[in-house]
Parts: sequence; structure tokens; C-alpha cells
Amino acid sequence: MSFKDFNFKPFIQSALDEIGFKEPTDVQKKLIPVIRTGRDLVGESKTGSGKTHTFLLPIFEKLDPSQPQVQVVITAPSRELATQIYQATKQIAKHSEEEIRVANYVGGTDKLRQIERLKSAQPHIVIGTPGRIYDLVKSGDLEIYQAKTFVVDEADMTMDMGFLDTVDKIAASLAKQVQILVFSATIPQKLQPFLKKYLTNPVVEQIKTSTVIADAIDNWLISTKGKDKNAQILRLAQALHPYLAMIFVNTKERADDLHAYLVSNGLKVAKIHGGIPPRERKRIMNQVKNLDYEYIVATDLAARGIDIKGVSHVINDAIPQDLSFFVHRVGRTGRNGLSGTAITLYQPSDDSDIRELEKLGISFVPKVLKDRIIEDTHDRDRRNQREKAYQKLDTEMIGLVKKKKKKVKPGYKKKIQWAVDEKRKKERRAANKARGRAERKARKQTF
Repeated sequence: MSFKDFNFKPFIQSALDEIGFKEPTDVQKKLIPVIRTGRDLVGESKTGSGKTHTFLLPIFEKLDPSQPQVQVVITAPSRELATQIYQATKQIAKHSEEEIRVANYVGGTDKLRQIERLKSAQPHIVIGTPGRIYDLVKSGDLEIYQAKTFVVDEADMTMDMGFLDTVDKIAASLAKQVQILVFSATIPQKLQPFLKKYLTNPVVEQIKTSTVIADAIDNWLISTKGKDKNAQILRLAQALHPYLAMIFVNTKERADDLHAYLVSNGLKVAKIHGGIPPRERKRIMNQVKNLDYEYIVATDLAARGIDIKGVSHVINDAIPQDLSFFVHRVGRTGRNGLSGTAITLYQPSDDSDIRELEKLGISFVPKVLKDRIIEDTHDRDRRNQREKAYQKLDTEMIGLVKKKKKKVKPGYKKKIQWAVDEKRKKERRAANKARGRAERKARKQTF
């Protein structure tokens, strides 16, 4: 199935073509038709499954730009998530011939300026954090009572962060006939009262994601802890000797910084991001096709709208903020029957994101860069696993330790101490054997 099978309006299809979206994810296949019916929905799916476009595409399908009022309200529990949705929404809106006004209301921004703009025109689509949206609604500056769609994204996180009461107040400000779409990685019991209060006979769908990268791609993970990332990428680039390598970054500022550093160190590097004028971007792309460059530093939205052939390596300068972009990044290599290598640089704070990617079926091979040579290394969880193995006490051990604490005869204490020591030795030997087996298995998979 392709996105064209949905028969979206031409401007929506143009937006999808620009970012390289061809085939919908499992979530999009199943839920877009449901949303189009106008029914309320509770969609449960993991991060990185394509939820954002699942609700944005049918929203744009029924939006009427000729009507001046707010037609859609979307809440997210953090500024970062709201901004990601806002950027994706703006990317679609710019393809419409008629102006579609999109506003992002989050904490930490200029509220007075937002109020002044609202006096002249209301946005068609409102995106933001619950607190700021409700502040503007409560003051009467933002008029949402005619909205046709209300989206609560990352509902479980919204609840965990204490924002559900505010979302409740926003929902109470909407018309009764509004379509409510709730998306969440999990649906905890504490969320049920809100769902029962506002949703009418909703469709409840749990989507199990099966997103994986192609078998032709080697997917490596390299730690940057305590190292200069620019210098590490330079050594990595020199070690790879790529036909063409794409280096993905999360921001335009990071693209400028890394590009300048690599060029200053003698590499042939192109740069592609949204801040580069169209004419300059076209010239760069022609040079890429002529193989004038060996490396391309790019942001996600800029790179996904273009077709670059012959990419032998992908380097992730950092894990993308929107995890769904990870698969699209890595998928730039390993095409047309050719093999490819994807390398992701990470630090300890990225561990939760890596685990989310692993839940999607993506596996990583740990590597280390030594003197411009990439070698196998231990798994990032090795230390934690070792500590857990040493600290683990089964019921027999607990019993021995408790006996040791009691007042017993001296000879009996020695026997207990010996038993405890022997038990710990066995635990350590078992843990060492398990690690050895895991490391041998990892080496076999690598080769």
C-alpha cells in the first residue's frame, strides 16, 4: 500500500512527496481510515510508529481554509513534542494554495506577542502545551469553541506530568460534537475517567509496530561519552572511506557547525538544511550527483525530500528527536540490493531512546573507534547486568544471611559464612559464563 491509495488532496500528496513518505506505517494504515469516518479514537502505539502524520493527514483533508476560525486543537505534554508537531504541520500547510494558519503555543514564549497576533486573526490549527493553550483560552484571546477536532498526543505522558486536569478544561471549552483523538504509548487505568467523560463510543485500537531496518544494513552503535564529538566524527569519516556518506544532525545550527569543522579538516562535505536558499540547494544537489562530495551533512526534513543515490554509509550525529525519523535516516543506505552501514553516536542520556528503538525491532551492534579502526566492543548494558548478577539474592541466600545474623554457636557461624561465600562464587561463575556466551554470540553475528 502507498499513500497515494488514500487519495488525499493534491497539496497533501505533494507534502508527502517532499519528505519522501511513500508507504504508510502500520498505525497509519489502520487508523487514518478510522479518523476519516469522524469517530472518536483511542490509538495505542509506541513512540516512533508514525502517530503524528496519522492524525495530521486526515485533519488537513477536512480543513477548510476559507473559514477563519480555529478548526483543530492539538496538545502535547512538552515544548519539544509540540514543536515537532508544529514543524510537521507547517511542512504540510506550506503546500496549500490557500493560506492555512498554524500556531504553536508553548511555555517560555512571548505571550503578549501571541495575544496581539490573535487580535488580527485566529489560527486554523492550534498546537501547544496544555498550560499555554488554556491560558489563552481562559483570557478569551484564543477562541476554540468552534473547533471540529481535538487531539491529545502522548496522553500517558500528559497524565504523568500532571497536565490532564488542564487538558480536561480545554476539552470542556470545546463544542460537544468535536471529534476527539487520543494517542498514547500506553492507556493506564487513571486515564479512563477522562476518556469516558469526553469520548463518545470511541474506536480503541492497539497497534503493534514491526518496524525494522533492512537486512542489508549493518547497524552500529558507538559511544561518545567523554569525547569531542566533532573530532570523533572526523576520525570516523576517515576510517570509513565511504563512496558517499550522509551525516544526519538534529538542527540547522549543528549542521553549520559540523560542516565548518569537517571542511576545515580537509574533507569534501556538502551541507543541506532548510536555511539554505532553493537555488543554492539545487546547485549543491547537482554537485552531489556529480560526486564532487564524499560526505553530506543534513537535517531530516531537508534530506528526506530529495533522492540521493549511492549512499554507502549513514552517520547519526545524534538520535533524532522524533524517533520515527531513525528508520528513514538509516534507510538511505542499503538500497537496490547493495549493502550499507549505519552508525549512531550516543551518550548515556540517550539510553531510553535506544530502548524505544529496540522495542520497534531495531537491533544494534556495539562498536568502538580506536586509532581510526572500528572494532567490536561490549554491550552498553554490561556493567548494569554485572552489578545485578552480583547483587541478586535468591531465597536460599536470603535464608543463609538471616541465619548468620542470629546468635548461634561460633562453629555454626563459620559453616554459614562458608555457605554464603560458596553461593556467591557460584553466582559469579554463572554470570561470567553468561557474559562469555553473549560476547561470543555477538562476535559470530558480526562476522
